[in-house]
Amino acid sequence: MNKIVEPPTQMVLQTETPALLSEMMRSFTGLARTLNLSKAVAELGSTRQTVRRHIDQLEEAMGFKLFEIEDRRYVLTEAGARALAPAQVLLDQGRVWYSGQFEYVGGMLKFSYESENGWIYHQQQQPVSTVWQLESDLLKAALKAWAASEGELESEVFAKVRPHIMVYRESTDGWIVVEVGEESFYSNWFGWAQARSSVGRNLTQLPGGDAVASLADAPFQDIRVSEGVRVDQVLTKLPSGADGGSFRPVVFDRLLMGLTLPDGSPVIVAVVDRACKVRISGMGDEILKEIPDEARIDFVN
Repeated sequence: MNKIVEPPTQMVLQTETPALLSEMMRSFTGLARTLNLSKAVAELGSTRQTVRRHIDQLEEAMGFKLFEIEDRRYVLTEAGARALAPAQVLLDQGRVWYSGQFEYVGGMLKFSYESENGWIYHQQQQPVSTVWQLESDLLKAALKAWAASEGELESEVFAKVRPHIMVYRESTDGWIVVEVGEESFYSNWFGWAQARSSVGRNLTQLPGGDAVASLADAPFQDIRVSEGVRVDQVLTKLPSGADGGSFRPVVFDRLLMGLTLPDGSPVIVAVVDRACKVRISGMGDEILKEIPDEARIDFVN
């Protein structure tokens, strides 16, 4: 008689999540950010007992330790460090979703932010194939160069588009600009002098607060992990000219590409061109008439 082999037991997700899960995640991210219980309690407006209880509950549910205590200080475990970024993203997404400005359109992320003083930021991911439908010869040339470069920024195939790109590297302060092309969108908008001075700075920070910055940063994190390509359209307002004048509207298509430097370290290359059609759902093309000439890119393939 053949012996009946039982299938292996599979881990089953809990059918219900605790009602206070977001508070538990806030305790985790707050303690992970400060690594000091007293500071975390003060920032969260909570109590030591509550934060400790939340951490214990998370560790029991997740099946691993989030923190160790060394010399009376909290230290993230490897598992805790891996859990931190997803927890923060979920919290940030929840905050924007709660305002009714976060959704998936065709399976791709769209979020919006509008401040009381009139500043706006709308970002919607687009299929990579959208590049071939755009009027931008620059984005088409850049995508072809990425495919032919075998992942190397210094490949000769990038020679023609190199003056139009921006290059970012990840640091503890976020995504730092390490190269600005003289003919890039950023240089056209702000002027070459200011563009050169941006090297070494984090240009992905936005005035909408941490949640907006986190969602705006999501495409960069996506490329960091996938080392691939991504297309987003952004509708926002930027200060005009090199003197940082009044904010003016702009709509642009942005291609992000994961590449490497000769030493093998990863970088993200951003190629931006003025949009000729608004592809963000719920937004009309009327705003295109307000976009100044500084947003125009001159590129001949």
